[in-house]
Amino acid sequence: MPHIEIDGRAVPFAEGQTILEAARAVGVDIPTLCHLPGRPPHASCLLCIVRVGASPRMLPSCATQAVDGMLVTNDAADVRDARRTAIELILSDHLGDCLGPCQGVCPAHMDIPDMMRHVSAGRFAQAIVTVKETIALPAILGRICPEICEKGCRRSSSDGALAVCKTKRFVADRDLATGAPYMPELPPDSGRTVAIVGAGPAGCAAAYYLRRRGHACTIYDDHEKPGGMMRYAIPRDILPEAVLDAEIGVILGMGAAFQGGVVLGRDASVDDLLTRHGAVLLAAGDASQVNSSALEGLKRGTQGLQVDRHTMMTSRQGVFGAGGVLIATRHAVRSVADGRAAAESIHQYLGGSPAHAPDKAYSVHIGKLDSEQMVPYLQLGSKRGRSVPAGGAEQGFSETEARAEAARCLHCDCRKASSCQLRTVAHEYGASQQRFKGDRREFRVDLSHPAVVFEPGKCIACGICVRIAAEGRDKLGMGFSGRGFDVRAAVPFDGMLGDGLQETALACADACPTGALARATGSAL
Repeated sequence: MPHIEIDGRAVPFAEGQTILEAARAVGVDIPTLCHLPGRPPHASCLLCIVRVGASPRMLPSCATQAVDGMLVTNDAADVRDARRTAIELILSDHLGDCLGPCQGVCPAHMDIPDMMRHVSAGRFAQAIVTVKETIALPAILGRICPEICEKGCRRSSSDGALAVCKTKRFVADRDLATGAPYMPELPPDSGRTVAIVGAGPAGCAAAYYLRRRGHACTIYDDHEKPGGMMRYAIPRDILPEAVLDAEIGVILGMGAAFQGGVVLGRDASVDDLLTRHGAVLLAAGDASQVNSSALEGLKRGTQGLQVDRHTMMTSRQGVFGAGGVLIATRHAVRSVADGRAAAESIHQYLGGSPAHAPDKAYSVHIGKLDSEQMVPYLQLGSKRGRSVPAGGAEQGFSETEARAEAARCLHCDCRKASSCQLRTVAHEYGASQQRFKGDRREFRVDLSHPAVVFEPGKCIACGICVRIAAEGRDKLGMGFSGRGFDVRAAVPFDGMLGDGLQETALACADACPTGALARATGSAL
């Protein structure tokens, strides 16, 4: 059987197959954004380029026939550089946010738009699951968080940012009020244990996420009750003790142990803890208040303990740091985010892998929009102004108020963020949206179809929807408009999406590689 060589690997092919088809048949990954299996190549994205033989010229593998004995280079620095350039040219005028701006500025990176979608639809059980993916103490933070995320809300420049914290508090309070609050399914015990020094927001959050990974953990604190600054520094009229006890009780109910009245440096040392546990997390608040002898051998900076921010590990193997012990902070949400990051890093360490905290999710950004540009964007949420709890701040949102507030969300995040092929390859190739500067497209959104949303600013002219609509014999379908770099897919005769795609709308939305066409299901439209 004839074969080609891809990076030294013999790859058989059938007559008429392209390099891309032969590679994919044996599991060799060649990225592409415009390829539609079983159809003639479009070769518009140029992401599938490879080098053939000794020639420096790159060829699109989707449109290059395989020839017996052909030598193909797929994974080499010059090929990757060329692909990165192709991606960056596409990104240069891509008008869309992968993640909502609110999520981007939230220290915990909570998926706020997803929470809002669930709340708006009355799916409160799903909402608390979304929240607790990144925030272990939402009822507490819903009362004391400084609302950093709301500063990123795109609606703030129009009629007021979404009341994210109040909505989050409603979700968490409702969950606690059920009497059987959400508790994630726990894996089998790993057989490994972690000592957490400090029962404040960082320590409690770390315990929550370590238990979710199956690791036993014991929280040591110098006070008799857990909570740290949340219990001993915040007035009870702002954070009721019942809320504090209930939310921390969930973590203890997951199997985390607590030992109060233990002072590091007096009752135990880091050495002692390391002999009894596989790892130690120092999360005891302000490092200046910790007995200096307890931290002997650990590098200190001007503000607190020094850690590798990629791993959260201190200068000592197996000892990690999080929260105020690193840098004094008034914001519990930052400590909660630190605790989660440290827990993930410790999980990697205990498993024998190189320790690393969660990577920051890849995202491109639209940036700031002026009042005129906001007009079409405001179509994506209700026209109501910001809600205020009728019962006052102490009472919080009612269900009706929470759902009304959630319906204001503009859903700035991409509807296909988790499946967008452009985002995947941009992350893989380290592509920058800023490398090539050009005129930015105007934001437009077409809501004329009941099941599919069309955002032309995300279109990369891959031609997939054009071909699917043609095969499905939609009366108008999709075509190309514009010339040169400005070519985009559009409904012919300046038509609306609801007129152009009738039989094939969902198929086009599912096949779109960027989210320019996406199902409206799950959004608050």
